[in-house]
Amino acid sequence: MFRFSHIFICIPLLAFINCNQAPAEKIKPNIVFLLADDLGFGDVNFIGGATETPNLNRLAEEGLFFNNFYSAGPNCSPSRAGLLTGKTPEKVGIYSYRPSHHPMHLPDQEITLAELLKTKGYQTAHFGKWHLGALARDPQLNHPQPSQQGFDYSFGTESNAVPSHHNPKNFVRNGNALGVIDGYACQIVANEGIDWLNQRNQKAPFFMYFAFHEPHAVVASPQELVDKYQDQPEKDAKYLANIDHLDMAIGRILNYLEQNDLIDNTIIMFSSDNGSYRVASNGGLRAGKSSLYEGGIHVPGIIRWPEITTEKKVIETSAGLVDIVPTVCDLLQIDPPKNLDGTSILPLLRGEPFERSKPLYWFFYRTVPEIALRVGNHMVFGLDNDTVHRTHQYALKDAEYISSMTLKDYELYNLKDDFSQQKDIFKNHPEKDTLKALIDNQLIEIQSNLYPWKELPELLESRQKVKTGWAAFR
Repeated sequence: MFRFSHIFICIPLLAFINCNQAPAEKIKPNIVFLLADDLGFGDVNFIGGATETPNLNRLAEEGLFFNNFYSAGPNCSPSRAGLLTGKTPEKVGIYSYRPSHHPMHLPDQEITLAELLKTKGYQTAHFGKWHLGALARDPQLNHPQPSQQGFDYSFGTESNAVPSHHNPKNFVRNGNALGVIDGYACQIVANEGIDWLNQRNQKAPFFMYFAFHEPHAVVASPQELVDKYQDQPEKDAKYLANIDHLDMAIGRILNYLEQNDLIDNTIIMFSSDNGSYRVASNGGLRAGKSSLYEGGIHVPGIIRWPEITTEKKVIETSAGLVDIVPTVCDLLQIDPPKNLDGTSILPLLRGEPFERSKPLYWFFYRTVPEIALRVGNHMVFGLDNDTVHRTHQYALKDAEYISSMTLKDYELYNLKDDFSQQKDIFKNHPEKDTLKALIDNQLIEIQSNLYPWKELPELLESRQKVKTGWAAFR
């Protein structure tokens, strides 16, 4: 992108008009984050996915595609916590997905992206899946609501759309339950976002967080979209149609921004909360949702913004959802919260040298491996190989386990040469002791800061599996 500098020459008669005026404050960019639910790295068409995603293709063509982009966790709630806080999810007490009536939630003392943006005059709105606490307010749990975590406006669901994406009955608008809404979740969310844009204060910048429900099961899409994929098995056709429908909803949002002359001053970001539960959706990456192997955490990452100045169209440097908060803080000159785990990727958008302040890492006690850490092109894993059956929700026995677990084995993969993680090179790697120390110390740090949740449920009898059974596949 070329920039033009305007040189103003002051002459005596006009000095008091031009040269003594303070420079006008630069207009702040609007920010729109689009988050899919359980969409795999290979689900988007431009990577080779079988579904049609013309709007996501457009975003990638007009912006930057991050080829090594990572979610903050391998399932729903942890990843959303990492996105909104810039911290790894266990640091804020989110160890797994949050079921209804569970005490775990995003603590009120954590500073979210929305709260940070409000300090710069932004209007803030959330649309879609929340999954960071009870929604609407439950007087027994008293979890902070989106309005207490920086969002002026909220329209969404506590967790998944119920009973499916079609005619959901669990949407809540600003604390008020709405009952059944006719239509499909992605279009309902897009409609609400567009309505909000029409009513916003047009003199102030805005931040919109769209957390779509698609393609998390139970999927539901218009039959005409399912019929487009009739050459696929029925289950696959429904899944692909769901992504197609999601792309259409995103297209409506993009079209609104363009038609209302907003798109050129809007940073648009797209990603997914974790990998897919469908084998074919992860683009040849190993494993899937709930795993710390690439298929569980390696997701599409797109940023479109006309002020991106790097000449690259694809960024190979690793980045992730935890980098969004420090990046926005860097861009808008906001003092970032302390103890962030992400690093500003603004230099990558500008074609400048980039150095990560600390390695990206992930922890998930419920599957094997339990901890992963990325160093350059390498991903190192620590494995406890625990054989105790674990429940789907975070329980008291899980907290006790985390506090005392030890790593008994290690794996190392060169992702540049072995993206599908088939060749473990740890045992013969010359720096294996250094890498082992890195991941051992990371686990010690996690254990030293175990979040003190009260009233966790006991280890329940229902929904127990060995760890290898909780990942979508291995």
